[in-house]
Amino acid sequence: MSDKTVLAVPGKKLSVPRLFKRTLQVSTAVLLTLAVALTFIVANSMLLGRGSLSQAFSAWLTFVQRSDIQATIVLTAIVTVAFVYWQRDRERR
Repeated sequence: MSDKTVLAVPGKKLSVPRLFKRTLQVSTAVLLTLAVALTFIVANSMLLGRGSLSQAFSAWLTFVQRSDIQATIVLTAIVTVAFVYWQRDRERR
């Protein structure tokens, strides 16, 4: 049987497997990173007057579809989540 951990969601706490929780955390970090990249690209496009919102979105989509960018984002999210839990476990000792 796998270890269980608590996942806090608005209004309740759920008991879920640790792997599921880590996967959810990594996925959330990836989505936040993509949202920040979209914000930067759209803001850059609007501030410099180089194009429309659709051109900025197209540039972002081209950027995030690159496999090297996807790998970097996912690897960074995995390392960050792993480091946070490793650090937290070391503080408890």
